[in-house]
Amino acid sequence: MSRLALFQETCNRNGREFQKTWGVSRPLIKPRIGEPVRILDEAVIPELPNYYRGKVRENYDLPDGNRIIISTDRLSAFDRILTCIPYKGQVLTQTARYWFEKTKDICPNHVLSYPDPNVVIGKRLEILPVEVVVRGYLAGTTGTSILTLYKKGERQMYGMSLPDGMQDNQILPEPVITPTSKAFDGGHDEPLTPTEIVEKKLLTQEQWNTLSRYALALFKRGQETAAKQGLILVDTKYEFGTDENGTIILADEIHTPDSSRYWMAGSYEESFRNGTRPASFDKDFVRAWVAERCDPYKDDVPEIPQDLVLQTSKVYIDAYERITGQSFVPDDSGETPLARVRRNLEPFFPGV
Repeated sequence: MSRLALFQETCNRNGREFQKTWGVSRPLIKPRIGEPVRILDEAVIPELPNYYRGKVRENYDLPDGNRIIISTDRLSAFDRILTCIPYKGQVLTQTARYWFEKTKDICPNHVLSYPDPNVVIGKRLEILPVEVVVRGYLAGTTGTSILTLYKKGERQMYGMSLPDGMQDNQILPEPVITPTSKAFDGGHDEPLTPTEIVEKKLLTQEQWNTLSRYALALFKRGQETAAKQGLILVDTKYEFGTDENGTIILADEIHTPDSSRYWMAGSYEESFRNGTRPASFDKDFVRAWVAERCDPYKDDVPEIPQDLVLQTSKVYIDAYERITGQSFVPDDSGETPLARVRRNLEPFFPGV
């Protein structure tokens, strides 16, 4: 089966799971004939100060020490922007909003307000140089995932020991933190042990203790909440920073489809017995489609079919609804998404 055919089957399977849970199926969001797809591909607003561009976010640092973070619909892979996925930015912003609200009793977060569905105003932080990934299962495909390292024969990793004989996607005895160095200079992330984190002076012992306590508590809350929605929170990434007082604060996003791996709980037992991957919110098919047709690190990327883009949008929206238990309501106000964002951010223009 080709990856594109596998994509279609996964969409159908996710749709069946969605229908089973909610009693309705979600059709593709397709524009009316002659109507362009509404996307937020850029959010450059000259009136706002101190602009800098991330891969998928536009950022503006305000004079009061706060930061405007605008989530666009850009899809990034292979160190480039592949395409834009309708409503992706709104889905990620609103999913993170749901989780920030549900976890604010566990640790402080950077959120101050949401002036627009794609925008969060957050406290500007000094981001800590350790990326924190919490894992509940022997899964993953990256070079630093515990499954990848386990398949290479490693049993000692991240300051812990795993037994022989474990299978792909097996639940771990308890969730574990797998920290890596943050490659701010474009290099590769490297696995770290808690001892190395302190010895290399990336964090103090007190910072690591606080950060790890927060991360495990956030993951526990995430797994418990996801289970009520028929989902398994498999693993997730957290980013922390410090404010002017040195207080550790949760930043960026939390438990979104981009920062986390979710499986459909109803598919897990059978998939594990069969040695197959459980049903998930798989959004990597644009990436797979591109990789089948060119070397994306060297070649020009061919135009990506609109149906593939719209299917990916559907997966994001289904993920939001399954994770939060809420209906997704796209904000189509304004002549364009950028016009709407600009209007909602006018109060932050200098001198206003």
